[in-house]
Amino acid sequence: MPGRIEDYAVIGDLQTAALVGRDGSIDWLCLPRFDSPACFAALLHDDSAGHWRLGPAGGGPATRRRYRPDTLVLETEWDTADGSVRVTDCMPPRGEAADLVRVVEGLSGAVPVHMRLVLRFDYGHVVPWVRRHDGDLAAIAGPDTVWLHTDAPVHGQDHSTVADFTVHAGQKVSFVLTHQASHLPRPKPVHAAHAVTGTDRFWRDWMSRCTYDGRWPEAVRRALITLKALTYAPTGGILAAATTSLPEQLGGPRNWDYRYCWLRDATFTLQALLGTGYRDEAKAWREWLLRAVAGDPAKLQIMYGLDGARRIPEQDLPWLSGYEKSAPVRTGNAAADQLQLDVWGEVLDGLHLSRESGIAATDAAWDLQRALLDFLEGNWQQPDNSLWEVRGPRRHFVHSKVLAWAGFDRAVAAVRRHGLDGPARRWASVRDRIHAEVCAKGYDPERNTFTQFYGSAGLDAALLLLPRVGFLPWNDPRVVGTVDAIRRELYVDGLVVRYHPQHDDNVDGLPGTEGAFLACSFWLADALDATGRRDEAVALFERLLDLRNDVGLLAEEYDPVAGRQLGNTPQAFSLVGLVNTARELSGAATRTSASATDQHTRPD
Repeated sequence: MPGRIEDYAVIGDLQTAALVGRDGSIDWLCLPRFDSPACFAALLHDDSAGHWRLGPAGGGPATRRRYRPDTLVLETEWDTADGSVRVTDCMPPRGEAADLVRVVEGLSGAVPVHMRLVLRFDYGHVVPWVRRHDGDLAAIAGPDTVWLHTDAPVHGQDHSTVADFTVHAGQKVSFVLTHQASHLPRPKPVHAAHAVTGTDRFWRDWMSRCTYDGRWPEAVRRALITLKALTYAPTGGILAAATTSLPEQLGGPRNWDYRYCWLRDATFTLQALLGTGYRDEAKAWREWLLRAVAGDPAKLQIMYGLDGARRIPEQDLPWLSGYEKSAPVRTGNAAADQLQLDVWGEVLDGLHLSRESGIAATDAAWDLQRALLDFLEGNWQQPDNSLWEVRGPRRHFVHSKVLAWAGFDRAVAAVRRHGLDGPARRWASVRDRIHAEVCAKGYDPERNTFTQFYGSAGLDAALLLLPRVGFLPWNDPRVVGTVDAIRRELYVDGLVVRYHPQHDDNVDGLPGTEGAFLACSFWLADALDATGRRDEAVALFERLLDLRNDVGLLAEEYDPVAGRQLGNTPQAFSLVGLVNTARELSGAATRTSASATDQHTRPD
């Protein structure tokens, strides 16, 4: 059975990722890409949906585990009555094919080891045909072939492959699982020891470029490695998470597929990468963004596929029971078809940040931005579904209006500060109209707070971003009042929820509630620091660090009552929040995407 969400570590090859449990079981892996059907899907059902367990014959959770410093090479160790054993797991950066390498090493004594491989293609739906070929095993089903190369004795048992052997101190036994399209010839298997060494070297070399030297280096470096692991190397796109359908409420229906690239993350991700020395990754993400959004500006989506694909239709997988019976299990994401006006502003803000950081613009990129502005000028007054992708009625969400404001504000800056061609006076006029409307219709003077949408009595943690994008200065009483209101009404057991789902006529259209949203909690730490409450900000940030699992990973949400991570994992939005807040509290962050009207100020 699957473990808790926080029981999993991630390994990957920059094109897909596997989740490894504390018991040595790989319960999630999609091949050949992050968004391909899973061949190990036990995470969303049970062992019969596919997994690969490797560890002491007695089973049980590991005694300890860790990543090798500054790498994505995972070491899991067990101390048993017979001795100690280590399993080293990694996925070398993609070469001819996708490889997953597992090496068992005896540390002391003589430990009986059990290996069980259950391959089930198409999310646990298809049992492959398994045959021997030149001493190795090949599992074939439809478009996929997976090869197992090992020096351990293996045999078939109950539609699985098993091995039982004893590993002595100093002895190593390796397993290499290789995926290839079934119509192609078998690729040459990698050498396990060389693959581990090369993977270790790759990650150490990559981390050597990190420029962060603040107060929390270990947490930031691990977050950056994980963000890199969520990057689809062929295109530069960065996924929201490596999984689908891990629930935001255990037993509930808030189960979404996050194996796609969200535009809302663009500016935050660029800040994290540029602020820690990863200019090449920032440029690749910027280029992915430009390719993805090219075309009719009226058809801008909130998310795209790894390669910029637009069609990611949502469907249920009824043969999977869901993580801890949280159904349905979904692939694809229907929210891609929603109208979320903030994404026009997010794209314009992200590209502005690139300009401010010295990443050269092109005429084609500016032409695209002008087309986005033309659409936004004619549509900013529409209601939408908000950045939270609510599936209830469209509303005039305040955050969406403010990001529309930011889009025009950045366009004015492009003309006035960077000399690009455009009607800056007209854009400034639209910007000022949006500003006036939001302050008149989205602010509650009796409670001294901005609201979730026009006329709402509810709040939204996204309101913490208003001063961050320069809409008002941090020391404006309305901003301070909003921060206080969010802390008072959306602060649950020391963490921040996005909004109250059942407030305001069930705004999100779904039953039940959800956990605290970790990215929003990082935003509150930023807001506390920016409004002069630094000690409280540091305390909140360090509490958030304590929520990471034993290898430094964060999911999307956290249940402070049950003390469990919730939602898809590892979550890029949470990790980006960690990096940016660490930079802010370390004094290393500069908001290069500041308003053209110079409103983004801080108290002394």
